[in-house]
Parts: sequence; structure tokens; C-alpha cells
Amino acid sequence: MYIPTLSAQKVGETISYYRKKKGMSQEVLSGLADIGRSHLSAIERGERKPTLETFYRICVAMDEKMSTVVKRLEESL
Repeated sequence: MYIPTLSAQKVGETISYYRKKKGMSQEVLSGLADIGRSHLSAIERGERKPTLETFYRICVAMDEKMSTVVKRLEESL
């Protein structure tokens, strides 16, 4: 039986893509999203998956719609 899973690596790569596209450092983004820089770093490296709340705060901090980020993420899967 196939059980689809969301790749933490792909989530991290997608967030990193948008962060770099906006010209933001991890320090700036983590501050705007009110999460620890080491937490953001672990998410971008694919070591942790963000909660929906954390994902939302990251998207808002990057001034990107969640749906836009999720669409790119889905295309990469």
C-alpha cells in the first residue's frame, strides 16, 4: 500500500528558494516570522518539517501567499 508523504527536503528547498528570491537572510526571515534562526535553518536543510502555523508565518514574512509556495512545492514533488 502506497502512503504519500511530504518530503521535508522539498519543503526546505522551496522555502529557501523564496527566501533567496526575496534577498533575505535566514536571520532576517526568522526574525520577521518570529521563529529561531536555527529552527529555520533546520527546516531549509530538510531536517525538520514546519507546522502549518510556522509555514504560514514564514510565508507572511516573505510576503508570499501560502498557496503560491505550496504550488511550487507540489510541482517539485
